[in-house]
Amino acid sequence: MSYLSHKPGQDHPTSRHSASRRRVLKAGGMAGLAAIGAPLFPLNAFAADKTLKILQWSHFVPTYDKWFDAFAKAWGDANGVKVTVDHINIADLVTTTTSEMSANSGHDIIELGPEAAQFTPNVVDMADVNQEAAKKFGAIFDVIKRVSYNPTMKQWYAFCHGWTIDCGDYRKSLWEKAGMANGPDTYQQLLDVGEKIRKEQGVQVGIGMSQELDSNMVARSILWSWGASVQDADDNVILNVGKNRERAIEAVKYMADLYHRTMTPAVFAWNAASNNQDLIAGKASYIVNSISAYRSAQATKPDIAKDVFFLGPLAGPYGDRWANVHVLYNYIIPKFAKAREDLSKQFILHLAANYDQAMYHSKLYNTPSYIGTPVPSGDRGYPAVPGAKTTKELNDAWFTNDPFKLPGEADGKLKPLIPAEKWTTNLGHPGYSNPAVGEVFNTFILPNMMAKAARGDLKPEQAVEEAAKQAEAIYAQWRGRGMIGGKKA
Repeated sequence: MSYLSHKPGQDHPTSRHSASRRRVLKAGGMAGLAAIGAPLFPLNAFAADKTLKILQWSHFVPTYDKWFDAFAKAWGDANGVKVTVDHINIADLVTTTTSEMSANSGHDIIELGPEAAQFTPNVVDMADVNQEAAKKFGAIFDVIKRVSYNPTMKQWYAFCHGWTIDCGDYRKSLWEKAGMANGPDTYQQLLDVGEKIRKEQGVQVGIGMSQELDSNMVARSILWSWGASVQDADDNVILNVGKNRERAIEAVKYMADLYHRTMTPAVFAWNAASNNQDLIAGKASYIVNSISAYRSAQATKPDIAKDVFFLGPLAGPYGDRWANVHVLYNYIIPKFAKAREDLSKQFILHLAANYDQAMYHSKLYNTPSYIGTPVPSGDRGYPAVPGAKTTKELNDAWFTNDPFKLPGEADGKLKPLIPAEKWTTNLGHPGYSNPAVGEVFNTFILPNMMAKAARGDLKPEQAVEEAAKQAEAIYAQWRGRGMIGGKKA
């Protein structure tokens, strides 16, 4: 599933400002990757104001924030820069960023998810730093370009340093008792055996249909796994068009059936923590989430943690298997912070160069964007992994032999997630993420569509038609601003 037009070592698309920016980035080379405080290019090109303010969302694995704060401070101390890091809830990032853009003042680097696309006119072009990273760190996960580059405006609006796998988490003992020890492989099995587990063991399936992150993610995965999507590759809304409409209606009908046979009304009021909490409390047989619920269970409910195993996406009725990037780490630099643009980009490249540490201290929650990044030698703050020379090799070694597994816990539980790059895609699939599909996401149009059909508020056909009209209005507005492609109505 390769959608990248470039190969490692080739230039990314650039703006008219990027050539001079590349010269600054190249000025000092990329030597000294192993040294945490070593600059990747000279600091004498930077503004005299040696401060750097970073805003990012509070990580779902708390050890990451503790590590990151120390990592940023160490880099700052080594380079004479005062670095401050502020963490806020992921749900507050868009409002906070919007407020800072309006005030024309705030943080120099802001970490967003796919929402970064909507701020394209207000951010510094990131073509140079993306180009430099691709040249120096080698292979890149295909999806990264589609979540940080706007092909209509021909602008790299963000630098995506990492992402998180959205996987199936299931309770092995429950599925084993139901005759399927390795968990479900298809959505039909989830429906049939999930119903059996609920009836015989009293434990429900945990897939939300509410206005929160995980419900948003799984609604898309199910739609794609039925061969349907919100938009085509050219930014046209096709949710209610032709064969795509038929497949979308089938997917909505499935979700209504799944609700009635395997779940309870609680799923309509879930928040982003609800499926995690149900899994840890022993109230869910299967959820779609990252590995964070499992990591939490290791600390609080070790018996449950030992019973949690992982799967890639389930197969839809036509054989499609897709998962959305669970979360991603998109750094933007607001235009009001242009005075510290080079300083910000140096820090971003420094983080990318040391992403082995980000992976480890997130307890493998962070998956690297630049899978060919060399693993620096020397003491890296974790046990050495012989033979792992790149972040991808390191990731696969840790997924095969999890350094955080509990005593007595099964080996290789994360191994099914090694090929995640093959079945993970982005908002806007089969095209690019863009401001319009981001607004569809932020306004929860798809989980609302699923919920209305499941509750009986609308027939599946009506729910799809309503969602399509809402999406079309959003797309028309962004198309009118020249920020997405597609045909004008």
